[in-house]
Amino acid sequence: MLHAVFPGSFDPPTLGHLNIIERGSSIFDKLLVVVAVNPRKKYFFSDEERKAMMLELIKPWKNVSVEICDTLIVDFMRRRNIRILLRGVRGVDDFSYEFELSMMNKSLDSNIETVFMTTDPEYFVLRSSTIKELASFHGNVSGMVPPLVVEALKARFA
Repeated sequence: MLHAVFPGSFDPPTLGHLNIIERGSSIFDKLLVVVAVNPRKKYFFSDEERKAMMLELIKPWKNVSVEICDTLIVDFMRRRNIRILLRGVRGVDDFSYEFELSMMNKSLDSNIETVFMTTDPEYFVLRSSTIKELASFHGNVSGMVPPLVVEALKARFA
């Protein structure tokens, strides 16, 4: 069985995230979406809110599950005996950042392999920070995030 983790802040989850999850679920036998928690980072949605949204959004894929992680991803993966880290990449800047992270992860655990998946073109510019900013001005984000996230953003900015 080929298992992989797809970590991210998912703050909020975007259609780009779902695109990577959908495509990853067709490649891997099991895909574990990992909602990252970094105590030094300020999140818009709480850990549990982000997990709840992801649990709802992954329902179409029976081989996808969700967990929260507040440790190094390599430690999380080691405890679950998972060796493949799936990362979505939108462009060169993402790749540069993700490449550095993959080298760091590899130095922490040589068994970890990072697989980069480029986003489909229609999700090229989806950034959570941009979506939150647009939503804060009551702009239309329905083409960028799933309906349940649209509603969560509207409620937060009401």
